[in-house]
Amino acid sequence: MADKVREEAGAPHLTPRPGGLRIPRVKLAHLADLHLGFRQFHRQTSTGLNQREADVAHAFRRAVDQVIAARPDAILVAGDLFHSVRPTNHSILFAFQQFHRLREALPDAPLVLIAGNHDTPRSTETGSILGLFESLGAEVVADEARRLAFPKLGLSVLAVPHNALISPERVALRPEGAEPYQVLMLHGEVEGVFPSDRSAAEYGGALLDQAELARGGWSYVALGHYHVQREVAPRIWYAGALEYVSPNPWGELADEREHRVAGKGWLLVDPETGTATPQPIPLARRVVDLPVLDASGKTAQEVDAALAAALAAVPGGHANQVLRQVVRNIPRHAGRELNHAAIRGYKAEALHYQLDLRRPESHREVGVGAPGRRQTLPEIVAEYLGRRVLPAEVDPAAFLRTGTEVMAQVEREWAEG
Repeated sequence: MADKVREEAGAPHLTPRPGGLRIPRVKLAHLADLHLGFRQFHRQTSTGLNQREADVAHAFRRAVDQVIAARPDAILVAGDLFHSVRPTNHSILFAFQQFHRLREALPDAPLVLIAGNHDTPRSTETGSILGLFESLGAEVVADEARRLAFPKLGLSVLAVPHNALISPERVALRPEGAEPYQVLMLHGEVEGVFPSDRSAAEYGGALLDQAELARGGWSYVALGHYHVQREVAPRIWYAGALEYVSPNPWGELADEREHRVAGKGWLLVDPETGTATPQPIPLARRVVDLPVLDASGKTAQEVDAALAAALAAVPGGHANQVLRQVVRNIPRHAGRELNHAAIRGYKAEALHYQLDLRRPESHREVGVGAPGRRQTLPEIVAEYLGRRVLPAEVDPAAFLRTGTEVMAQVEREWAEG
């Protein structure tokens, strides 16, 4: 009867343990990569705020609404609260207001916040803005790893910020203490999890060993840095970002399709079973990668018609959405002959309309008349880097990977204007 009264009052359910010990059955809210202050494209709101920055704030506000409704016993924010180490006054004030809402609605739920790579200044002497949220009662871990114990919940959280992961002094990732729920919270890149197309992934994350995380025997491992919600292994999850806040949202969409992830959100976690339940967030607008068009053998007028048809097929219309249209095998002259007045209209109607025209692959005669494909600039760069003689301490594979990633980023930025 007492347990029933506690449940009706919103208190954690008491779970029997061997030896008669009874501890609360808790649930955790796991959020990450909010990137408040993220800006993209050139459209502004009526108040002069970048529209994508407003969209990111909208997603966090919706997430706070959902967390309050779910009434978790503890809230974990696994890094990159802000997009910049020096966020704007607007972003700071907005974050403070939303965390204040959480503290007012859930005063007994610990709020644990770690610093990600975007939150971490190059010099520790600079200080971190995250300390501001300690005034709201949040547990902020911005520099060195800390173990936080919440005996009433039977919960221990080892909070490891970005700075601790890149420090020469290695953090011992192991459970400690008598609390039955042992949670590890980090912000970094689990090796082998990020997509091969690094243009859609965040740079600058500390590398994490998946085997080491799994060996710890943690009740739950709450990860940040990877923007696509994903289970790495049993009881080990990336919460994903709340919005599309990477430089290449199209790569993020492809990654979500590959792993059958239904958009953005946060996780409601039961550390007793290790179950993490995705909590989707309705976003302010959709990010849509339209079906690829093949212009082989088509006139410019036929391509114009295909572009219009693709936009007409967007569910709910394309106005105020973020869209990309890839057109393959379109010769340079056909691209010039497209109806650019109509294309400018599409761009004016959408928040962002990216028309990605890709010419047919060039072929040339090689040797004694054998047909061969002309190397692209990234391929030339990769071949050149692969032939470089490097110092013994430099990993050739890492050197080549970094060079090709930078080249891909430059080409993407050039294509996007």
